[in-house]
Amino acid sequence: MHFFDSDGVRIAYVDLPAHAGEGRPILLIHGFGSTHAVNWVNTLWTTTLGHAGFRVIAFDNRGHGESDKLYDPAAYDSNLMAEDARRLLDHLGIDRAAVMGYSMGARITAHLALAHPERVRAVILGGLGFHLVEGVGLPLGIADAMEAPSLDVLTDPMQRMFRAFADQTRADRRALAACIRGSRQTLTRDEVARIAAPTLVAVGTKDKIAGSPQALAALMPNARALDIPDKDHNPAVGDRVFKHAAVAFLNEAV
Repeated sequence: MHFFDSDGVRIAYVDLPAHAGEGRPILLIHGFGSTHAVNWVNTLWTTTLGHAGFRVIAFDNRGHGESDKLYDPAAYDSNLMAEDARRLLDHLGIDRAAVMGYSMGARITAHLALAHPERVRAVILGGLGFHLVEGVGLPLGIADAMEAPSLDVLTDPMQRMFRAFADQTRADRRALAACIRGSRQTLTRDEVARIAAPTLVAVGTKDKIAGSPQALAALMPNARALDIPDKDHNPAVGDRVFKHAAVAFLNEAV
């Protein structure tokens, strides 16, 4: 694990060389309540991409994993979190990279692609469809679940799922509550239309959180949608269909 300073916030990251090939860089941005290891290493994304010839860079978002914990919701604005990603590319001397995010990480990826199009060679938005524009993905009640005295007092299935996961990973629940309250920025249709990089929008067919991938892809000049068959929001992350399509897309776009 390595660390760098992102405007006063200590961010943890890994930089994994390609198993073979030229080592085209790809930056991975994980979802809410997760870490780079849970989202990308444990699901074998790093292995898959490494064998496909990519140099894989992945980091823990602020408030998550080994990165600094902040407790002001304003510190988790999607634009600020996108700047963490941009500064990591600066830190590593990478001019342009493919960027893949999942769920909240996809929201951050979209903000990065909009703010710094010259840094983004290709985009994969996983677990986030039209709710990038309408709706904000995960319900705000998850913040309340993080602040509840225990899992036992919660009855809502989604609240229980995210609280149990936070307890299992020993996450800083106060930081996660601030994050879910602060990272809910949407983009307008016009802003989405300005994301010109080749884009793959991938969402599970049973995902009730993300919104339609087809509706989001239709707003972009160079995007396609992927249905991840028979998968809900969290199980879709490591799906084989998703991986196969993502590697094929990257080989074509990068």
